[in-house]
Amino acid sequence: MPQRARPASGSDPNQVDVVVLDAGHGGKDPGNLGTGRYKTTEKHVALAVTKLVGKYITENFPDVKVIYTRDDDRFIELKERCEIANRNKADVFISIHCNANAKPEPLGCETYVMGLHKTEANMRTAMKENASILLEDDHELKYDGYDPKDPESMIALSLRQNAYLDHSLQLSALVQQQFKDRAGRSDRGVKQAGFLVISYTTMPAVLIELGFLSNGTEEDYLQSDKGQEHMASAIYRAFKEYKLQMERKDVSTGASVAKPDTTAVDTSKAVTARVEKDSGVRFKVQLVTSGKRIAPTPKNFKGLEGVEEVSAAGMWKYLLGEETDLEGARKVQQRCKDKGYEGAFIVAFKDGKRIDLQQAVNLTRDR
Repeated sequence: MPQRARPASGSDPNQVDVVVLDAGHGGKDPGNLGTGRYKTTEKHVALAVTKLVGKYITENFPDVKVIYTRDDDRFIELKERCEIANRNKADVFISIHCNANAKPEPLGCETYVMGLHKTEANMRTAMKENASILLEDDHELKYDGYDPKDPESMIALSLRQNAYLDHSLQLSALVQQQFKDRAGRSDRGVKQAGFLVISYTTMPAVLIELGFLSNGTEEDYLQSDKGQEHMASAIYRAFKEYKLQMERKDVSTGASVAKPDTTAVDTSKAVTARVEKDSGVRFKVQLVTSGKRIAPTPKNFKGLEGVEEVSAAGMWKYLLGEETDLEGARKVQQRCKDKGYEGAFIVAFKDGKRIDLQQAVNLTRDR
């Protein structure tokens, strides 16, 4: 299909100029099936929603290059889907699917990022999606010996390094928020598991399960034009907010930032001495983005002390931490997740201005 040239602004690491939209399954691989009332298949629902997402992005962001791994009913190998994104130097990869269960009761939408599964249900979902490789020739050679039927093989895949996990979590949290708040769907949350289709990408990547085709009510919704439009609109809105968050350059932690509410020991002198010697980079963990101000007190943030607020472009962002390295930030991030902030992600600042996370890591290494 014809594709526009990538905009010149793509040289900015914070720009989100290229998005790859991946409709799950296709061709000889139907994916999950519905209850039988509509002959609904995952491949058709995923394609319909994916094309609508692309349509909404193109209409509202004409300078963004939208690439589809497939735009019709054809079979595309899982690794080729990743390679399409890698070859085009995509800034984000969004894979869209539908779930199913042996029982009719489960319902709701969930978004996955690459990582080690925490529940057997997460593992089964990933194994089912990964089973598409059994339709590929010589799949044993293409995926480093991965066997979708072997749980131990699944664990090995889940441990693959993912340098883009933080941004993937950022996008996935926005997707789930939109599904819940805008589309009114049951929120099953952000999860981690070993999905082949997002394990070989070299950019932030998420896999979205729109709902359960095995649930009659959700099948009704997902096969309808209205349902597909609602889900596509929610994904588009999440992409829009992610793009704005990534590209916003007026975020500062200078004088406009309210002082954090904390009873921690005053370490300002130690911090001042450290700043004179280090790279000037500070890693923080972003908890929440809100259109309304939330007083940064522990009672409003599940007991977390030291939350600071940043106001930019009519939005309020709430951050925690003042770490000089990524390792320290990950510990803060885990503390936030333990408190229930599953979508908490790491951001970086230099001299009070937001910078790209990878750039920040490089700066701390070079000091």
